[in-house]
Amino acid sequence: MANVDGQWDCVTKTPMGEQKSVFTVVSNGDTFTGSNAGPMGSLDVVDGKVDGDTLSWKMELKVPMAMTMDATATVDGDTLTGTIKLGAFGVAPMTGTRKA
Repeated sequence: MANVDGQWDCVTKTPMGEQKSVFTVVSNGDTFTGSNAGPMGSLDVVDGKVDGDTLSWKMELKVPMAMTMDATATVDGDTLTGTIKLGAFGVAPMTGTRKA
């Protein structure tokens, strides 16, 4: 079982440019809670699941528009690589490194 817990310095390449955030993961068996906090505010993890080294979760964006984002990421040591589905705006790649 991979160590997925911690705070991750992330960059998501969105159609509106690169969005930096701190993604917090607190696992509990095959589920996790946490948040993704950036300049636009913080989004709570919804329905977080852990499958080995793979995380999957949803985030509910309220502003600037209501949107449910589906995300998946794989943890490899201190590196996180994934994607966030931005509703009608396509898929944004997300990368992160674990904070020391």
